Amino acid sequence: MGEQGSGGSKKTAKTTKKAAPAKKAVSAKKAAPAKKAASAKKVASAKKVAPAKKVAPAKKVVATGKAVAVKEAAPAKKVAVKPPRDESRTALVRRARRINRELAEVFPYAHPELDFENPFQLLVATVLSAQTTDLRVNQTTPALFAKYPTPEELAAANPEEVEEILRPCGFFRMKTKSVMGLSKALAEDFGGEVPGRLEDLVKLPGVGRKTAFVVLGNAFGRPGITVDTHFQRLVRRWQWTDETDPDRIEAAVGALFPKSEWTDLSHHVIWHGRRICHARKPACGACPIAPLCPAYGEGETDPEKAKKLLKYEKGGFPGQRLKPPQAYLDAGGRPAPPLGAA
Repeated sequence: MGEQGSGGSKKTAKTTKKAAPAKKAVSAKKAAPAKKAASAKKVASAKKVAPAKKVAPAKKVVATGKAVAVKEAAPAKKVAVKPPRDESRTALVRRARRINRELAEVFPYAHPELDFENPFQLLVATVLSAQTTDLRVNQTTPALFAKYPTPEELAAANPEEVEEILRPCGFFRMKTKSVMGLSKALAEDFGGEVPGRLEDLVKLPGVGRKTAFVVLGNAFGRPGITVDTHFQRLVRRWQWTDETDPDRIEAAVGALFPKSEWTDLSHHVIWHGRRICHARKPACGACPIAPLCPAYGEGETDPEKAKKLLKYEKGGFPGQRLKPPQAYLDAGGRPAPPLGAA
């Protein structure tokens, strides 16, 4: 019984041993397609994932519409005062002129934002605009010109009375000295008339090149670039120049444009700086020249949030002049309130 059992078990063992490879072979045969199927699934999934990776950037570009420009301009943000590395002189001129054309369409009614009726009033108002807003000057000068309408009368005025009128403009003592000094010079050296030459204007007390070009361009129709704080800030932000001195900025930017465009260019840039491209938080999402600006993204890029940053008529508020040109009013602009108005 024991031997038979052992013999039987031996046969069974042999049978099992023979069967084992068969099972392995079967399992191997079955496993092989499974592996192929698995690899096929991986390939299939890989094929499905691959297009998704390619499509993802495209969605971003379509959604923003300007994502490509932003990505290209990103390195320039760190070196905002230097021209783009790959921008030639010709490309810079073309970009600068296109920006001016775009701004001309946005601000077709751009004008000097100081109220004036003659060259003398514009000269005095421009001197008073230092370290304050044009709006504040416009609210202050009506009383000044009503009492002292000519250079002779202002030169002979009581300084304390002039100071009291100019107090809202800030630095009123220094400004009183300047406007009375230039009035005296006009009365004594130029027969009470504002000269129409740059070399004569800059000799007047408190009058520099910026003030002189404002007067020449807007009172005499002679081209000039007004390099005020807004102009300096924007032309460097746009990488038109890396100069910091006003005279050098004037020369560098003037070389990019025909002389006949200088006065209007100044208005366009200054208006854009006051209304949209602010110093601390530009309204990038509402900027009409965003695709041309290497500094795009420094400010608010969300369109709805950017709209809330707009100032003056672009934001639905009154402009800076009490008596603006008719073209401005026809475009929907509103005059500023007089001094002391609620």
